[in-house]
Amino acid sequence: MIEVLIAVLVLAIGLLGIAAMQAAALRNSQSSLERSTATVLAYSMFDAMRANANVARVSGYNMGMTCNVPAGGDLAANDRSAWITRIQQNLGNTACGQIQCLADQCTVTIQWDDRRGTGGGAAQQFITTTRI
Repeated sequence: MIEVLIAVLVLAIGLLGIAAMQAAALRNSQSSLERSTATVLAYSMFDAMRANANVARVSGYNMGMTCNVPAGGDLAANDRSAWITRIQQNLGNTACGQIQCLADQCTVTIQWDDRRGTGGGAAQQFITTTRI
């Protein structure tokens, strides 16, 4: 009887370990999804800026780090507004974006809360630079 109890105890500890591993895998998968989404969102803004390259080259797309959806207006303003909206839809309401262009070199920064995926490190950033 004691052997059966010990076997059940060992099995229970093993199953708890498997459950903890599964929970960690889910957290890391969510974090990976958010990083991939940030990459896609950054490159979607670069594509919009390339479609309106003359305005992008004269800093028409520039905006500081903002979490508020900017007002629309011209094509660049509409692109920025749609971009921030997509960022917040995909990465959460606290996600923010920034665009800085100098001549033909542009940097896009996306910041979001990745507390679940990193186990406490809330602010994550994806920064990428390209030529327009």
